[in-house]
Amino acid sequence: MIQFQSDQGLISVSGAVFTTITGMAATNCFGVKGMAYRSMTDGLVHLLRREAMGKGVNITYHEDNTISIELHIIVENGVNLTAVCRSIMNEVRYMVTKNTGVTVKAVNVCVDSMTL
Repeated sequence: MIQFQSDQGLISVSGAVFTTITGMAATNCFGVKGMAYRSMTDGLVHLLRREAMGKGVNITYHEDNTISIELHIIVENGVNLTAVCRSIMNEVRYMVTKNTGVTVKAVNVCVDSMTL
């Protein structure tokens, strides 16, 4: 959780806000099928529903009130992975900063699977 002091009091932004914004921004990019989650029981990668996108996102908080984001995605077959990942990195960084005012230090995209 990140906290800001304003003239009117203390503002706290929880991790759920960051995971929701990140999931929505990533899934709106071209070529992304959805967020991924690797099951610990069977080791398989599962496509997450819209309401569970936060499981595919990990947020790391830094002491200087910045964050790093790691997200796991499933992409469509035949897309340029470098272009899709670069697009996601830019979109996530922009949307998180625009909506929360928090500086994003790094966005790491992990492509866990590709659909046919």
